[in-house]
Amino acid sequence: MPFKRYVEIGRVALVNYGKDYGKLVVIVDVVDQNRALVDAPDTVRSQMNFKRLTLTDIKIDINRVPKKKTLIDAMEKADVKSKWENSSWGRKLIVQKRRASLNDFDRFKLMLAKIKKAGIVRQELAKLKKETAA
Repeated sequence: MPFKRYVEIGRVALVNYGKDYGKLVVIVDVVDQNRALVDAPDTVRSQMNFKRLTLTDIKIDINRVPKKKTLIDAMEKADVKSKWENSSWGRKLIVQKRRASLNDFDRFKLMLAKIKKAGIVRQELAKLKKETAA
């Protein structure tokens, strides 16, 4: 099978452009071949072009065009938020946001910590090389 992620009702998608950039939404209906009706607990239900959505592996079991409360209950039952935060893609985006929010002093402390870690690794590697040579 060439595709693993299909546009289907209940598919969780990440918004990759626009005012809702970075938010997770659920496809609740397909309007036509270019647009879907999407909804999320913290957004207003709206049409969105497929080019603005990136499909994820997460899918929830819902009927077509559910009420907001039903959608929220289904998302909580499927534990969408924790699945996303535990995925490698979600963790990578969380790290990017955290790094973007660092100030100069925090970046300086991070640099010093990396230098210290590299020194410790270098020392341990030297010890191992010395042991294997002897």
